[in-house]
Amino acid sequence: MTRLGRFLPDRFIMILVATLIVATLLPATGGLLVAIGWASNAAIFALFFLHGARLSPQAVAAGAKHWRLQLAILSFGYALFPLAMLAVRAGLSGRLAPEILLGLVFLGVLPTTVQSSIAYSSIARGNVAASVIASAASNLLGVVLTPLLFALLVGGAMGGVSLEAVGKVALLLLLPFALGQVLRARVLPTVERHAKLAGMMDKLTIILAVYVAFAQAASEGLWARISAVTLVELAGVMAAVLIATFAAAWGLGAALGLKPADRATLLFAGSHKSLATGAPMARILFPPGVAGAAILPLLLYHQLQLMLSAGVATRLARGEERERLQR
Repeated sequence: MTRLGRFLPDRFIMILVATLIVATLLPATGGLLVAIGWASNAAIFALFFLHGARLSPQAVAAGAKHWRLQLAILSFGYALFPLAMLAVRAGLSGRLAPEILLGLVFLGVLPTTVQSSIAYSSIARGNVAASVIASAASNLLGVVLTPLLFALLVGGAMGGVSLEAVGKVALLLLLPFALGQVLRARVLPTVERHAKLAGMMDKLTIILAVYVAFAQAASEGLWARISAVTLVELAGVMAAVLIATFAAAWGLGAALGLKPADRATLLFAGSHKSLATGAPMARILFPPGVAGAAILPLLLYHQLQLMLSAGVATRLARGEERERLQR
């Protein structure tokens, strides 16, 4: 990857931007939107079934060997990060739209990424095995914890989010995940034979969820309420949050006395947030007029975390190499 390439949007983010534009200019309505919504729900169900089939219970159990690191990652992602986003939301109250403020809290309670947190930990010469376990455990818990923590933190300001919506999350995410675990022995060989097709399901699910969310939001006047200036301001906020999160995760690793490899794993697994889980969940959890704006913080944060992680991981790897040569 060239130095310039690290700071350019990746191809999938550009596809998402195009999806957002199409949803704004050509929003589906009526029966077509309902049909696309059902297709999105089916894709979400299939995606989380595949997640359940892929995840080995033994891998999660093996994570107990690194319990201090795993506990630090989960505490950072599901306690410190959400509380920090509550503070950010309070500080920006009145400056940003209420839906975006809800999206900030939603970002805070999401699980870590699967692919990128592991990939960047590997580049940084971190504890890759622990990264795999951390991402699996975080996403397993996130199916339950994310909607519950969000409801707990925002209380009466849920913007139309109801217990019925939380139940729908359980139906479309937790149920297929559990089925995937139960049927894992039978379906895993098929999933592994078609690994490329299964991998494409992540992206298809996100694209459908983003289209439906923004088509519904655009038809209800989303872009009349959110200006270009607001988007620029939100991007600045997300950049500041990301930098502060990286610094806090690295500092926590130092305070806990973790080895450099484990600190790198905590840095990426703790600070990354999953678009693959967040976009489908937002479409289920939020009402139609709220979902599009609520995932804007996540879309911006996701791209920024990819760009910043590239430079940080490379720098950490160089530092580790220098220390190795000096020993």
